[in-house]
Amino acid sequence: METFRIAVRKFAPFEAAMQKFWEQYCIRSGCTLKLEMVVMDLHELYYSTITQKGLAKGDFDIAHISTDWVLEGYSDSDFEVLNPYINKNKPDDFPRGWSKSLLGLQRFGWEVVGMPFHDGPECFIYRRDLFESETEKARYFAQFGKTLAIPKTWEDFHQIARFFNRPEQNLYGSIFACYPDGHNTVFDFALQLWTRGGTLVDKNGFIQINTQAAIDGLNFYRMIVNDKTAVHPKSAAFESVAAGIAFSQGEAAMMINWFGFAAMCEVDANSKVKGNIDVELLPSAINENSASLNVYWLYTIAKGSKHKDIAYDFLRFALAAEQDKQLTLAGGIGCRISTWKDEEINQLIPYYHKLEQLHEVANMLPQKQNWAAIAAIIDQMVLQAINTDAQTEALIQLAQNQINEIDK
Repeated sequence: METFRIAVRKFAPFEAAMQKFWEQYCIRSGCTLKLEMVVMDLHELYYSTITQKGLAKGDFDIAHISTDWVLEGYSDSDFEVLNPYINKNKPDDFPRGWSKSLLGLQRFGWEVVGMPFHDGPECFIYRRDLFESETEKARYFAQFGKTLAIPKTWEDFHQIARFFNRPEQNLYGSIFACYPDGHNTVFDFALQLWTRGGTLVDKNGFIQINTQAAIDGLNFYRMIVNDKTAVHPKSAAFESVAAGIAFSQGEAAMMINWFGFAAMCEVDANSKVKGNIDVELLPSAINENSASLNVYWLYTIAKGSKHKDIAYDFLRFALAAEQDKQLTLAGGIGCRISTWKDEEINQLIPYYHKLEQLHEVANMLPQKQNWAAIAAIIDQMVLQAINTDAQTEALIQLAQNQINEIDK
């Protein structure tokens, strides 16, 4: 029997949703192809779809692609351009049904190469039950002479993390995802930079990280990540999914992570913190604005697919409001405005409507063809900062020199 292959980002809700959508689609359309899901973690997914040219060669029909890689894939002609399909039979309520912030990164000039699959800007996720506990409030006031509140500054964040760090109860102040995959530490570095008033690019569009905001951000990050009195001891081995799972098991009071991991705490049957979670804007340096990061996942059709018409027909089905909502109920983050405002969703995940305000402060990573290579340099820099005693300024200078070599 002929198969239809989808490259799927490894995450149980994604896997469950794709399986379900395909089964529903086949019943509706009469399609007889057998689904083969190739489930991969970030590194593997990027390597097999983009580096190894799996999309161009037709190893897959559809792939989940991060907006981090979409420019590189577009430049290398890895994706089918969707305009002819959209013009003939556009997805329901396209483009109005989505926030503009989820339609830009996959569009090059007029060419569209992907459709929004899973969203979730970075946010501050916390245990409402701990922050609202009268006992904890009284203890915090006695210890610090100030009210326990959502931290607005990074210094407050650090102090609160230490306050809630109780290894004997398997509760830690905070969790970071420091697994070296070219993503997590890079995102954390960008957030530290932006919340200190910095930017990743100079006025000429070149990457410039040798700035005071970067030095301050990296100094703070390396200090807090290594503070065993504030941070989950497995942070070095956690990527974002593992960090989210640990948080859902009640192992931390606070976390900076994707919005989706807050939602997961409400919909995952194994969650131990259901009903006790809320999200807010990230802390920032004193007198600086908060920031978020907007990276999202796309459905893309492989340039080398032999089933392009079926692939697009399936995408139209998977993008419909009902499926977008189903993805959310499974633990993903739907991308349609109708899902964000859905009454049932907001009853289940009471902070779902906050997605719009997070998008208002969300920045994008620089759109560079070789961003993956630049990110690898930043990843190395942050890991060196965490794992060695090398001076922050020297590490940043070294990384900047390496970036200058390839960012031309």
